[in-house]
Amino acid sequence: MLLLGFILGLAVGIGFWVWQQVQLNRYLGRLLRPLTSHSYKMGLLLIPGLRQEIAMVRQHRQDLQQSLQTYQNLLDFAPVGYLQVDEENQLLWCNRQAQEILYLHWQPEQVRLLLELVRSYELDHLIEQTRDLQKPQTGEWIFHPSCDDAVEMATIKSLALRASSLPLPNGQVGVFLENRQPLLDINQVRDRYFSDLAHELRTPLTSIRLVAETLQIRLEPPLNRWVNRLMQEVDRLINLVQSWLDLTQMEANPNMQLQAKPVELRSLITSVWETLEPLAGRQHLSLSYSGPENVWIKADQARIYQVFLNLLDNSIKYSPPRTSIHIEAKILSTKDNAASPILEINLIDSGVGFSEADLPHVFERFYRGDKARTHSSQDGNSIGAIVGNGLGLAIVEQIIHAHGGSIKAMNHPETGGAWMQLQFCEVMANSLSQDYS
Repeated sequence: MLLLGFILGLAVGIGFWVWQQVQLNRYLGRLLRPLTSHSYKMGLLLIPGLRQEIAMVRQHRQDLQQSLQTYQNLLDFAPVGYLQVDEENQLLWCNRQAQEILYLHWQPEQVRLLLELVRSYELDHLIEQTRDLQKPQTGEWIFHPSCDDAVEMATIKSLALRASSLPLPNGQVGVFLENRQPLLDINQVRDRYFSDLAHELRTPLTSIRLVAETLQIRLEPPLNRWVNRLMQEVDRLINLVQSWLDLTQMEANPNMQLQAKPVELRSLITSVWETLEPLAGRQHLSLSYSGPENVWIKADQARIYQVFLNLLDNSIKYSPPRTSIHIEAKILSTKDNAASPILEINLIDSGVGFSEADLPHVFERFYRGDKARTHSSQDGNSIGAIVGNGLGLAIVEQIIHAHGGSIKAMNHPETGGAWMQLQFCEVMANSLSQDYS
């Protein structure tokens, strides 16, 4: 009986399902019968157009794939590295140059975090910053490659890298990598050659000057004027050699040993001006000062003296006659009251100033801008090139940076002349200066 009941229930269920299918087919037939002939005709008309559109889509897809492959091939052979990560910082693609720069062992089918493949937190931070700000970013750092093989690790060197990143759709980020280490190595070799040459030149130049001094005493006018001119050129060469050696030493050792002690700013500037006053007197130039009378900074007095000597010497050379060179000093308060206040010194002249093309390069060694090549005589006419070695401002910048300060070159909006702005952090109150003496 149980088996008979099961078979009977199954038969009833199958019959009910068949009945439902028949009713559904009848309903669909009634619904589609009025449109069948018209739809068929419309379909016949649309089929050629659809085939053409499908063919165009396929061709466009092939063109895009071919373009993508072309761009990948170009990036793969590019002289700069390129890598691309997704929204989770998983490496999607990188070219050969990036693999060489980062010592990266990666296969296209791998899906791994970039930080697992390249132990560079600077690169990871740059990518995150680009994604958060949605703006291109740049960064420079020293990359120390990691390697599991101790033998291979001995041959791997640290690299100076520069990266430029840009945000891409869907949270992806692309990064261009530049290996700057070969350029730095070339600069170091060049500096070493120049330094060796400068050392070798000092002795013969000193000998030539001694001979010129002997001739200067023994010769009478007008023959001695040639010896005087020779003395000037020899002194210029000696100053050039010494300046180059000083600059090379400063760049090789940015944290130079400074004999830091309290230095009173106003007295130092007065002492420098007294040294240069004979030169300023020829042009009838004057010096004005505004600011606190008692400002003390913790600095190497000889080095800071050299800074103001170079800056004021340049201002004298490029200032028109009967004008004034102005120095303004002021104390800037910091947001953090616990931090030391900042001393800002503005040195302004009324000369020709810097051209816009020269401003980014004024602190580079041996750079001489076009406008900085001549200055005016008392009658306003150009009197030719100013004698200089193009190293003065480079030395000034190195000394300022060694003291933890900064310097910026601008043109003053009122005088139109050069505007040098210096900032020092080691500022002391007058009452505290006795603690360091």
